[in-house]
Amino acid sequence: MGGLIPLSDASRRPTHFPIVTACIIVANFVVFGFELKGGDAFVLKWCAIPAEITSGHHWITILTAMFMHASWSHILGNMVFLWAFGPEIEDAMNPLRYLLFYLSGGLAAMLGQVALVPHSTVPNLGASGAIAAVMGAFLATYPRDKIKAILIIFVFVRVTFIPAIVLIGFWFLTQLFNLGSVAEAQTGGVAYAAHVAGALFGALTARFFEDPERLASQLP
Repeated sequence: MGGLIPLSDASRRPTHFPIVTACIIVANFVVFGFELKGGDAFVLKWCAIPAEITSGHHWITILTAMFMHASWSHILGNMVFLWAFGPEIEDAMNPLRYLLFYLSGGLAAMLGQVALVPHSTVPNLGASGAIAAVMGAFLATYPRDKIKAILIIFVFVRVTFIPAIVLIGFWFLTQLFNLGSVAEAQTGGVAYAAHVAGALFGALTARFFEDPERLASQLP
């Protein structure tokens, strides 16, 4: 068993406090609290089900689903990834542009998943599509930055530094390789199409959201 947990960008630090990233994390935990209180009824009401969306119903869930999670491990894992990559991208864009980018990335990711499995009745939820957009933006903007991460191989644990292009690039290839897994299983699982769509959206549109003055002021 092994894994890699990204912690932060070791090559630079944001020049402004990442207020939007912090608020998004808080919002996700608040919604998760509502999920724990409301149970399955709450989750099924606000998660995204492709078959319902393509039939013209519950479109709002394309937005609400990106603030919902299936378990503690799901939300904790997503928020760790968001905190590892979000602050630098928010700093490069400014809070308002970053918020618009994050929400747009989440919408693009969810639509990508719906497009792949338009008749699926499997509930889709999670911030990973929007976070994939942030990772795509990071790859496009700071490919050479070193990411501080915890490497776990069985009982071996150590802190290491990995170039963003290697870490995010390998992650993206695994998502691409597994594309369609949820469609085949139809029993839930990782929405790889959402990850791929989100990452592509982030990589292709990051420059349009970035603030040139802020970007120029970021010094490694």
